[in-house]
Amino acid sequence: MISRTVSLLFYFYYLLIIIRIFLSWIPNIDWLSQPFAALRCITDPFLNIFRGIIPPIGGMLDISPIVAIILLQILQGFVVGTLSKLGL
Repeated sequence: MISRTVSLLFYFYYLLIIIRIFLSWIPNIDWLSQPFAALRCITDPFLNIFRGIIPPIGGMLDISPIVAIILLQILQGFVVGTLSKLGL
């Protein structure tokens, strides 16, 4: 039961990151207005970890969200797998 809930939370966070990626392609979004500011507050702390390590390709193409999603999937597999093995 707990492992399923944690898995759903990871899935929800994936969706938020993917929405953030798609919205970043729209140049005239005001990221300081709601709901965009809330989305930034939720996703940017995690994404900024990777943005600091992986520079944009050609100064424009940011691949750090891809690396972030891959690491999040690995983390989900470890956490949910551990919880499942514990019977939670």
